[in-house]
Amino acid sequence: MTSLEMRENALFMRNEFNTVGKWQIPLIKNQEIDTSDISLVSYSDTRTNDNKENIKRGVHFFVDDYRFKGIYNNPDKSLAKLSQYAFLLTPDYSTYSDMNLWRQMESVAHSRWVGAYWQSKGLKVIPTVSWGDARSYGFCFDGIEQNAIVAVGMIGCKGNKLTFMRGYNTMLEKLSPSCIICFGTPFDDMDGNILAVDYLSSRKVVR
Repeated sequence: MTSLEMRENALFMRNEFNTVGKWQIPLIKNQEIDTSDISLVSYSDTRTNDNKENIKRGVHFFVDDYRFKGIYNNPDKSLAKLSQYAFLLTPDYSTYSDMNLWRQMESVAHSRWVGAYWQSKGLKVIPTVSWGDARSYGFCFDGIEQNAIVAVGMIGCKGNKLTFMRGYNTMLEKLSPSCIICFGTPFDDMDGNILAVDYLSSRKVVR
């Protein structure tokens, strides 16, 4: 398949998945995933034909957006590589409060679409949840089922705890997640069944 055909195929697939909510955000379905010994590897450290220790991990996308731009634009390209790993967190496209609301919505929709696409290919997926200010609450939790395993990232949140905690508590109310994979050190007052994953541990890969 040529690169043009791959792009055209990706555009055709944009409307393939079930959607929910006012803005028709693609739906990521709950899946059974063992959370007893969660370990993550950064998308930046994934490799084709990775070794047997690394592929036991899940893949996270708590890195700069430009590093995974092609995940949405050309999803077939990375499918074989990513399918090696135990599960995938959906891409953490930015939803900063100072971004225009349409861009925040686009980030959420792209993240959910990628997760739905991966699930359609038989991969195990955990939705990453992010939010801006209260304006984003009308869409940023869409596309995730109740009682799901979800992931949140703490990078960049320490300087604006109030905004983070308002969004986090709203997430708990709307989604009632069964487990929250927290990438980074959680705040002491974060409720829920939290599994914290240290940033440095995700960069200690075996080669």
